[in-house]
Amino acid sequence: MFQSLNGDKVLWGILALLAVFSFLPIFSASSNLVYVVGKGSPWGYLIKHFVIITIGFVLMFSVHKIPFNYFKGISILMLPIVVLLLFYTASQGTIISGANASRWIHIPIIGLSFQTSTLALVVLMIYSAMYLSKPNYGNTFKNSLLRLWLPVFVIVLLIFPSNLSTAALLFCMVLILAFIAGYPIRYLFIIVGTGVMTIIFFFLMIKSLPDIFPNRVDTWKNRIENFRTGQSEDGNYQLERAKTAIVTGKIFGLGAGKSRMKNFLPQSSSDFIYAIIVEEFGLVGGVGLILLYLLLLFRIVVISYKASSTFGKLTVIGLGLPIIFQAFINIGVALQVLPVTGQNLPMISSGGTSAWMTCIAMGIILSVSAKDNTKKEFYIDENNPLNVISETL
Repeated sequence: MFQSLNGDKVLWGILALLAVFSFLPIFSASSNLVYVVGKGSPWGYLIKHFVIITIGFVLMFSVHKIPFNYFKGISILMLPIVVLLLFYTASQGTIISGANASRWIHIPIIGLSFQTSTLALVVLMIYSAMYLSKPNYGNTFKNSLLRLWLPVFVIVLLIFPSNLSTAALLFCMVLILAFIAGYPIRYLFIIVGTGVMTIIFFFLMIKSLPDIFPNRVDTWKNRIENFRTGQSEDGNYQLERAKTAIVTGKIFGLGAGKSRMKNFLPQSSSDFIYAIIVEEFGLVGGVGLILLYLLLLFRIVVISYKASSTFGKLTVIGLGLPIIFQAFINIGVALQVLPVTGQNLPMISSGGTSAWMTCIAMGIILSVSAKDNTKKEFYIDENNPLNVISETL
């Protein structure tokens, strides 16, 4: 069985450790949904998580068998599909407590919800890596505006009104990838300036015409204000209980399944699962998990360094860094060094779409690290993305 696993074995091991460990806090934290919300049973949520993780690893295994250069053409084909899905998601007009909450689309028949922004992140990072890996891509700023930055701004702006943290993460990751690829600094300043002006225009428009369309501006302002002052009647409810959970954990924690704050944290199995981990496994468990993510980052850097092509190097960085950033944003929120963002803890938190997209991204990284992918270099025919030309190295 293990002989059929290609790619970096250490990365496989890290992902397996994260997945196995995730069952402990998920089983414990799900009691919140059972006894407080009154839905399902702990074993039911554990089985659901097992199914999600199993499907995720099947996706990872399947994807890692595909030569990674084929994802150049796939990203080109998927980009317009992602834009259409994001537009459809945004047009649903889902409102929760007066704020825009159009993040998911419901898949009929099977009854599942799908968060389109997670798919958009994977596709856009591969597409950006594909464009930035081309020789002489930066000949003209005008060409990069049309071929690279227009898709980036369209996708980011479609995500922005309902999910600021994901839109900001995606935009920053593309900027970092462009910087690593050697994109001219003076052009990056122009792109950043354009992004800042777009955000300012958005806020001015909302302030002048608050009812023009549903938005989350008030939610963002309240979260930042609560984080800055620490004073709010109910805005810091989750943060205070997360702090209590972390303080209660001390050095070695209360033990697996013995968290008390899981019954008071509404997002104990997703956004604030790190607080539950520290409460049950203490400082040792919390630091151990951080070290595991740092080891994951180290393997990503190693795989990128060893990749035989520029596209492979940029793809690994483009898909790996958002996962690491997302992990430390989630941890930072629980530790109250960052305002509440709603980012899950990769491979640990409950949720199907995020876990599956993380597994697909890791599958592509494993594909890059596979030895048999270093034997050939693949090129995409720009006139026909489905035409893949291979050349032995």
